[in-house]
Amino acid sequence: MVAAVGYRVGPGRGASASGRGLARRRRRRWVRITAFGATTLLVAAGGVGWAVYAKLSGNITPDEAAAAELAKYDKERPTSLVKDARNILLIGSDSREGRDNARYGRDSGTERSDTTILLHLSAGRGSATAVSLPRDLMVDLPGCRRPDGSRSAPRFAMFNQAFQLGGSACTIRTVEKLTDIRVDHHVVVDFHGFKEMVDAVDGVQVCLREPIDDRAAKLRLPAGRVTLNGEQALGYVRARKTLGDGSDTERMERQQRFLGALVNKVRSNDVLLNPAKLYPVLDAATSSLTTDPKLASLRGLYELVRGLRDIPMEQVQFLTVPRESYAYDTNRDQLVEPAAERLFERLRTDAPVVVEGGGLQRHAPLRLPDTRDGSYGDSFPGPYRGPAVTVSPPPTFRGNTAAEDTCE
Repeated sequence: MVAAVGYRVGPGRGASASGRGLARRRRRRWVRITAFGATTLLVAAGGVGWAVYAKLSGNITPDEAAAAELAKYDKERPTSLVKDARNILLIGSDSREGRDNARYGRDSGTERSDTTILLHLSAGRGSATAVSLPRDLMVDLPGCRRPDGSRSAPRFAMFNQAFQLGGSACTIRTVEKLTDIRVDHHVVVDFHGFKEMVDAVDGVQVCLREPIDDRAAKLRLPAGRVTLNGEQALGYVRARKTLGDGSDTERMERQQRFLGALVNKVRSNDVLLNPAKLYPVLDAATSSLTTDPKLASLRGLYELVRGLRDIPMEQVQFLTVPRESYAYDTNRDQLVEPAAERLFERLRTDAPVVVEGGGLQRHAPLRLPDTRDGSYGDSFPGPYRGPAVTVSPPPTFRGNTAAEDTCE
């Protein structure tokens, strides 16, 4: 969900060094720190390095207008319940503005959120959970400030209209009203930015169970393992009518599987340990991005992601909020309750979220015996003096993890 300028540079005079000892220290440094941290330390030496740092940091556009709008409604926004947990709203815009995006359709002067994902990072950074919000979900939109300065009236409409009406601020307020979850940060990226990120990592491998021949998406791909370049990846994650059952739900699941593969590629040693490959990835992670002011620098991004390097791939999870066809229009969506609220509550309280393939389900309750020594047993240590207790495990939601191989 990030953008890039795809050119490469090797170490310049301000960033190069010699000597075996220094080389060994640098290799250890690359292993220890994240991509953003590596760049921050590497370019801090000054000279050419500082110029690189300044360029990468300057790539990011701070969303000052959204910050000002959200500040007006701060008292009505949800309160963060768990210290150090973070919720980031990732917004993929369908804007056709500009030369690079014009090829995907006529610029009507408006843009909607083509893809919206609520990313929850646990307080201990032991897990990352990405929840897709359907663009056709019927929701209550608040009154929002339009680009021309006027204000829209509150309405019941499709979720992606929030971005069209009032940009990221309106989308954030809509998500917070829907979920009662405080959005701490947001990131907006367009079609061109997504393509460049994929190209910066030399493509992303996916597994296709059958060949694809989609004229609208300009995709012709064989079945099996295929490495997609940026243009192909964009068509793959946006295609809807000709792939699978044509539903937006399946499209979101396809996006989730692709993002899992992208996370794996970016975290691979081939990218993170190679400065020549790392620079375009960092450029991809900053160019054309619009974020809240606190994230609009390499330092801000590093502070956010530095704890993510140790998250196991099986704890990087993707799912779609429980949804079903809207009662009055089968082409629209509505939340499935109480399943959706159970998910939102777990994110609010930073409770574990469990995902697996298939639909939402609840396992049979666990019954804890009243043992002679008054203990719960291995899974529930500690004294217990009462009668047998029934404990329900957390609900399981349909989804996948970054560790899964879609070919298996």
